[in-house]
Amino acid sequence: MKISLNWLKEYLDGDISVQTAVEALERIGLMVEGREEKDGDIVLEVETYSNRPDTLGHLGMARELAVALGLRLKERNWPLSELAVRTADLADVQILDADLCPRYCGVVVKGIKVGPSPAWLQKRIESMGLNPINNVVDVSNYVLFSTSHPIHAFDLDKIAGARVIIRRAKKGERLLCLDGTDLSLAPDMLVIADEVKPIALAGVIGGQASAVTEETKDIFIESAYFNPVSVRLTRKAAGLQTDASYRFERGADISFPPQAALMAASLLTPFGGRSSREPADVFPLPPKKKEIILRHRRITELLGVQVDETFVQKTLTDLELGVEQQQPGVWRVKAPSWRVDLDREADLIEEVARFYGYEKVPSVVPSLQVVDPIPDKSREKLDRVRPLLFHYGFNEVINFSFSDADRERLLATGFEAIQIRNPISAKASLLRTNILGGLLETAAWNKNRGLDAIQIFETGNVYFRDERGCRERLTLGLLSTGMREEPHWRQKSREADFFHLKGVCEALLQQLRYEPFSFEKAEHPCFEPGSGLAMAYKEEKIGYLGLVVGRIREVFDLKQPVCAAEIDLELLFGKQPKPFTYEAVAKYPAIVRDVSLLVPRDVSYQDICKAIEKLPLPILEESRLIDLYSGESVPKDKISLSFRFVYRHLQRTLLAEEVDRAEQQVLVQLKRAFGAQLREGGKIDNRTGKN
Repeated sequence: MKISLNWLKEYLDGDISVQTAVEALERIGLMVEGREEKDGDIVLEVETYSNRPDTLGHLGMARELAVALGLRLKERNWPLSELAVRTADLADVQILDADLCPRYCGVVVKGIKVGPSPAWLQKRIESMGLNPINNVVDVSNYVLFSTSHPIHAFDLDKIAGARVIIRRAKKGERLLCLDGTDLSLAPDMLVIADEVKPIALAGVIGGQASAVTEETKDIFIESAYFNPVSVRLTRKAAGLQTDASYRFERGADISFPPQAALMAASLLTPFGGRSSREPADVFPLPPKKKEIILRHRRITELLGVQVDETFVQKTLTDLELGVEQQQPGVWRVKAPSWRVDLDREADLIEEVARFYGYEKVPSVVPSLQVVDPIPDKSREKLDRVRPLLFHYGFNEVINFSFSDADRERLLATGFEAIQIRNPISAKASLLRTNILGGLLETAAWNKNRGLDAIQIFETGNVYFRDERGCRERLTLGLLSTGMREEPHWRQKSREADFFHLKGVCEALLQQLRYEPFSFEKAEHPCFEPGSGLAMAYKEEKIGYLGLVVGRIREVFDLKQPVCAAEIDLELLFGKQPKPFTYEAVAKYPAIVRDVSLLVPRDVSYQDICKAIEKLPLPILEESRLIDLYSGESVPKDKISLSFRFVYRHLQRTLLAEEVDRAEQQVLVQLKRAFGAQLREGGKIDNRTGKN
């Protein structure tokens, strides 16, 4: 912003030197980037605050210097040569969109002679880097650079019906701008129009159809407040940048339009014109003044230095802020209309700091109170889950929590999805009700890019609506397809299958000490019939796993088998895990027996394990399945299962006879429960290796 030192003196009661002005401006944060001498005047290039549109004019800069240097502002009068007629009798002003134009003022000057400006006015315009044009245009620029409030002059005779209408543009309307731009107007643009056509783009630029020329006799002076956001959007859409739009889009002073209009009229009447009485002022909803509570204690907390209360009150008063003391150390401050940057207590404290002096504020790191984080047991357990899954070759992925109606219908979770009010796209209109959809999409993306080994997992929330309202639930999803690892010269790649994923789930529950757990046959809409299992802990289902059904794989273009699992971590973590116990290393040797049994095909391994666990055999340390066989030597309705039983006594060495009796109890129990038969030649004593 260019600031003329001579122009500043029109507002300041007292003489100041260039050096004094520069030092004062920089002390309060208005940095002087350059200076230039023009015809006995010094013009400063000042970098103003982006949120201080009032400092884009000499009046605003003078206010700042007056407080910084302890000077008074001059009271300036703007005398008028007035007509007997009111403005409303010469021009009709109507606002049709008060949201985009809260206030519009106008005044008429009749009988003006358009011509060159006087020398003093030309000098002021030239100091701003502009060329003088004529007295009307130069006065408009003078008011803008003097007060930072833009005004515009129309040729009154070119306004059809002498009606000024502030409205949105209509589809198909055009405006030939003052700079020659033929602009196609959009319906969201605010325009100044007469009875027939648009005559200006509100807050941006005027039109040639109503421009002031040498033949102009009567002018209508516009002084208004336009919505900053509307001006910015219009200016960007039009591809224009003007001094007026630069100020309007930063927020003008809504109380100043009448003063700016009268100031312009006063400057124009010496050129033979006379002003109408009582400017038209349409102001439907005057805003309330902003009131902010300021606490002296808070000033000390933010600045780290004790500022005297008297200094605080004097500084704010000198800045023309209304200051009322509520109680000792607490003030109610009313911000003037030109200070659009003052919204909260911190803004007022910044004003105190600027005039107190930043150099007086100590450069120390303030002490901070650190609050211990609230323990999150779920997070602690998740931190144990990830390393285990990494160990089994799974990679963590993070997908969006969005879904769409087609995906929700496909996955058929049974939950009511939550709709997003303002979705970024139709494909992200809902919140996901399960994690499987995102994992399948990630798997397809990687498969299409040549990756064969896809082992991925994700932890995150799923969302749904029930009778209690909107809910979210922490969930773990796993997906395995293709090979378990990428090809390597030292070993053959293994194919991922259902049992690999089931083993990972078992290891996960064991790591978290949620034992004993079980797997039960269960149908699930996402899994092939007969392949689904439900995971249960303490007789409550906590998740599902299985082979993804073909119709779902087809949608995601996955041709190979896909195994997946989903575990409700919120439900699982809400349960009490098995207490951690310490067991010393066994001192005595174990006896291992392998037994092959013929059992009906409809008997599950899980049922056999439960039957063995019910036996009162403290010396039976472990039992596990080591082989499964079906073939010509096995009846079609049966299957051969080979178990390994580990027997051990903690206080002494076991006798073979004791192991024989225990083994006989196991076989009797399995025969009674499932009709299991000892396969011929299927019993091996691991001590001798003989049948």
